[in-house]
Amino acid sequence: MPVLNEERHLRSSVRHILEQEYAGELEVVIALGPSEDRTDAIAAELVAETAENPRARVHTVPNPTGRTPAGLNAAIKASRHPVVVRVDGHGMLSPDYIATAVRLLEETGAANVGGIMHAEGENAWEDAVAAAMTSKIGVGNAAFHTGGQAGEAETVYLGVFRREVLEQQGGYNEEFIRAQDWELNFRIREAGGLVWFSPELRVSYRPRPSVRALAKQYRNYGRWRHVVARYHAGSINLRYLAPPAAVCALAAGVVVGALVTPWGFVVPGGYLAAIAAGSLPAGAGLPLAARARIPVALATMHMSWGWGFLTSPRKLAKKVVASRREPVRQG
Repeated sequence: MPVLNEERHLRSSVRHILEQEYAGELEVVIALGPSEDRTDAIAAELVAETAENPRARVHTVPNPTGRTPAGLNAAIKASRHPVVVRVDGHGMLSPDYIATAVRLLEETGAANVGGIMHAEGENAWEDAVAAAMTSKIGVGNAAFHTGGQAGEAETVYLGVFRREVLEQQGGYNEEFIRAQDWELNFRIREAGGLVWFSPELRVSYRPRPSVRALAKQYRNYGRWRHVVARYHAGSINLRYLAPPAAVCALAAGVVVGALVTPWGFVVPGGYLAAIAAGSLPAGAGLPLAARARIPVALATMHMSWGWGFLTSPRKLAKKVVASRREPVRQG
């Protein structure tokens, strides 16, 4: 578990691991980035509280860069069991997550299995973001957001790995500050390994707590998805191109509307109408305060992702391509 400024959710996230309905022994390895809140103190408390627990103990390792892939590699190196479960500091595993994942690894022969990133909020804004993140108008047909049939996948959320596969591939590429899951799963698949999605696996995810934080998150998503597209030609599709196309169309519509003809405003007006209409089914069953915020969440996600994609610097992709690791086939 790589963490950075996770004081709000860290204790709950670890509790969901320690309370797993799993008969085997567990260990939790937390990679501590340079947090500015009480994350390190909470982690130290968890270490002390589990020191005498014969079944499940918490350990920590330093991650001075704060980068997720570096933290993951440090934590994996410090762990010792044959199955490695990736968890985030704001992710809450369902009670049978590990037991189900181990069973799926055995049944499918997969190198990595993963499931649904089920966003759940704790206030009106987070409820709105959660609704947006689990709707097709928000994220398209991504199975790990919206659900789907079990089967082979390009990548999965978080992941439960066979240690031997991680060691064989040399772990995560630390140049991928984001999208490191996709890059690792790409190498696993290129080496002949199976990546498996199953809706049986479910992780509750706590959305970002503000518009600004959500915008930063999705800008980084778009920025690094463009890096992936440059890293691996042919990996892009229409779902990924929709947000940058929307940003360009909206900008063009505003410019035309302001300088040429008011008809240009039809484009941004149509977009606003579309997300307003799409937020109705997405917000079914939510309080009015949350439903009213869904269009804001959708627009923030779309525009930030698209802007991040469009402004992703080519030099970033060149740096990542230069660090390319070739897939390692067993034997």
